[in-house]
Amino acid sequence: MAHILSGTGKARPSATLNLETEAIITARNELAACFQLAALQGLEEGICNHFSAMLPGHDDLLLVNPYGYAFSEVTAQNLLVCDFAGNVVAGEGEPEATAFYIHARLHKQLPRVKVAFHTHMPHATALCLLQGPPLLWLGQTALKFYGRTAVDEDYNGLALDASEGDRIASVMGDADILFLKNHGVIVAAPTIAEAWDDLYYLERAAQVQLLAMATQRELKPVPHAIAQRAYAQMREGDAQSARAHLTSAMRRLALHN
Repeated sequence: MAHILSGTGKARPSATLNLETEAIITARNELAACFQLAALQGLEEGICNHFSAMLPGHDDLLLVNPYGYAFSEVTAQNLLVCDFAGNVVAGEGEPEATAFYIHARLHKQLPRVKVAFHTHMPHATALCLLQGPPLLWLGQTALKFYGRTAVDEDYNGLALDASEGDRIASVMGDADILFLKNHGVIVAAPTIAEAWDDLYYLERAAQVQLLAMATQRELKPVPHAIAQRAYAQMREGDAQSARAHLTSAMRRLALHN
C-alpha cells in the first residue's frame, strides 16, 4: 500500500543545519515516543501511516518517519528531516509518498499546524466508513472534540500529488480533527503533546461510541448547551493536561523498554 516518493532518498547535506539544539532534540525524542506509544496502543497499520512535526526554529523543514519502518521501529535517530519539496535534508532513507504529500502540504498551507498525526487507527477509522457524521456527541470524552472536527466526504484515492494534499488541507481548514471518509483520520495540533493527547482520546471516544451503537439501543446525545460548556471546561488547561499525559506516557514507555 505504501509508495516511495520519487526523487528523494539521498540526503542533501546542510552545513548550517544544527540538529543538536535542545528544542530539536526534545522534539525528536517526543515524536519518536509517540510512534512507540501508538504502536503499543495498536494505532498503526503496517508500514503505513505517518506523524510529522515542524522542526523547531525552522518554518520550512519537518520531521517525519522514514519509509519502510513500522511505528515500533521509529526512533529519534532515524526520523527524517525534509523540506517542502520532498528533499531529505538529514537522515537516511526517504519519506513515503503519501506522508510527504499529506503532511508537507498541511504544514505549508496551514502554518498553524505544527504537528500532524495521520492514522488508520481502527475505531476512529470505522466511523469514517459510515454514512453521516462520524463522531456523535454522546459521551464526555467525545466532547473534548466538540466544534473541532471536519469531515472530508470525498475520498479521492491515494494522496500522490500536491493537489490532493492541498485539497485535504483546504477541507481541514480551522479544524483540529479531520475525518477522511473511507480512509482514516488526521489530528493537527500546535505541539506534539497536544497531538498525542487528541489522538489517544479520539480513538477512545470512537471505541465507546461503537460499543454503544453495537447494542442497537437508542443513543442519548448531549444537548448542545451542555456539550459546549463541557468542551469549554475541558479546553481550559488542555495544553497543560496534554503535557502531563505525554510525560506520563513516556515514563511508562521507558519502563516498557
